[in-house]
Amino acid sequence: MKDIANTAEVHREACATDVLSLHGPGEVTEGVSVVMAVHNGRRFLGEQIASVLTELNPEDELLVVDDASSDNSGAWLRGLGDDRVSVHVNEHNLGVIASFEKGLSLASKEIVFLCDQDDVWLPGKRAAFLSAFESTPGVLVVISDAQLINADGLVTAPSFMAMRGGFRAGLLSTLFRNRYLGCAMAFRRELLAAALPIPRAVPMHDMWLGVLGVALGQVQFLPRPWLQYRRHGGNVSPARRQGWLKMLRWRLALLLAVVGRLVALRFSQRQRAQLGRR
Repeated sequence: MKDIANTAEVHREACATDVLSLHGPGEVTEGVSVVMAVHNGRRFLGEQIASVLTELNPEDELLVVDDASSDNSGAWLRGLGDDRVSVHVNEHNLGVIASFEKGLSLASKEIVFLCDQDDVWLPGKRAAFLSAFESTPGVLVVISDAQLINADGLVTAPSFMAMRGGFRAGLLSTLFRNRYLGCAMAFRRELLAAALPIPRAVPMHDMWLGVLGVALGQVQFLPRPWLQYRRHGGNVSPARRQGWLKMLRWRLALLLAVVGRLVALRFSQRQRAQLGRR
């Protein structure tokens, strides 16, 4: 496994040049996209949508992919009457990764936030994340800490990252224990050129985006919680650790997918360079 990780590092710098050259320093002026996947999330959806829309500016967009909900979530969302909100309904249940992939493919703004259906954004989140992107042009991904809350909205832990032993961005650290919490992440849209399509073998979309971000650029951690991360019986991501065999399969699949994508990006870069010399 260490040899495969070293292969990823060999391709890192060459691939990063392509992705990082797509953006430069300066103020973020195009607005932000917020991508949310929803499946039978009506119970907490109102509180979450309100907390997000309060943060967004008129030029921002909230892209919601309703993954064939049966609890009227889609109809409620379509009835919001907010021009910043667009709802895209899957005819059949596609699952969380495919739903986020669909939403990400529709994102049109410079900075893209991931968003779950049952959390709560805290005031100032948008500004804090954009400040991080603006201050360091090489940053591809920004992730913050998060408070944990229960179904009733009561804080059960002040720091998600503290429960994970602190934030570590690297690939090997992620293979040991994932700290990439999608609902606490945002990234430059340029990352999607490398990240899409999302391999179906990877455990989750947030791990995939996080490790590609650190492979191709920089990841910045904001130690202040800018989100309340709700844990309850209906979460998509498991609250308990999975069996070691399943964890091993997931980590190996993630590692192979990252190496494969970096190699493919490097090959594409070489092809373009050869065409340019003709």
